[in-house]
Amino acid sequence: MKLIHRGVLITGSNRGLGKAIARACVAEGADVLLGARNIDSLEPVVAELRELAGASRRILTAALDTCNAGAVEEVVKRAAAELPNFNGLVNNAGIWGAKGAIEEVDLQTWRQTIEVNLFGPLYTCHSAVPLFRKQGYGKIVNLSGGGATSPMPRLSAYAASKAAVVRFTETLAGEVRDAGIDVNAVAPGALNTAMLDEILAAGPQVVGEYYERALKQKESGGASLERAAALCVHLLSAESDGITGRLISAVWDPWERLGELRQPLEASDVYTLRRITPEDRGFDWGQKA
Repeated sequence: MKLIHRGVLITGSNRGLGKAIARACVAEGADVLLGARNIDSLEPVVAELRELAGASRRILTAALDTCNAGAVEEVVKRAAAELPNFNGLVNNAGIWGAKGAIEEVDLQTWRQTIEVNLFGPLYTCHSAVPLFRKQGYGKIVNLSGGGATSPMPRLSAYAASKAAVVRFTETLAGEVRDAGIDVNAVAPGALNTAMLDEILAAGPQVVGEYYERALKQKESGGASLERAAALCVHLLSAESDGITGRLISAVWDPWERLGELRQPLEASDVYTLRRITPEDRGFDWGQKA
């Protein structure tokens, strides 16, 4: 199993993708600490995972508000103390947050979106990196999404926060590369989870074009939760050692082959966020040397 004798902390693991990631990690042998705002919501998840793992594996839970730096630090310390070989972190907790045209959104809600989606990963990494650095090894997976690579009118807070998560991922990867810590972001695809229902409930007057997209996604079944979770497992495992600072799509990218592509990948800017210049698109606009 890919994660045998590895301990992993997963935020937002009470439902949807977080739950799928937790299940995939346990299926691959990991001991896990599951975090969610409401600890009671983790009870059915734990019951399901217990059947999968058996009595010998550690499946721990914690009430975790990722916007609270102090609370995050305590949960990370607990993961280090109670999980055998804690070396994996999955920052999955996230929200759509503020919806609507920028002149209409509630500014406090917009701010809260940034706190959950960006400051949450910041706080967990701030606490976990020293531990991983000390042991000379660690795996960090940050959940991003479509908002990182394309504009999302009427979902500006979400899009801005997810783009920031990717740049944070790339930057942190550069900081900890020499410490044996890999940091990557995952674009899981358009998933049919409670977040999709939230867009549908908001209606076209609030979210504009994304309402129609959500309807079509609901009908089609959306992207695979299991495939996104499998990518997270891959990035938490030794199979991906040395692959770092990348935004990888669970749906579109050949991530199962990244190990054999490690050398050309490391020498390129593939799977990163970069500025597109006129020359990249075949235009000669007289760019200065």
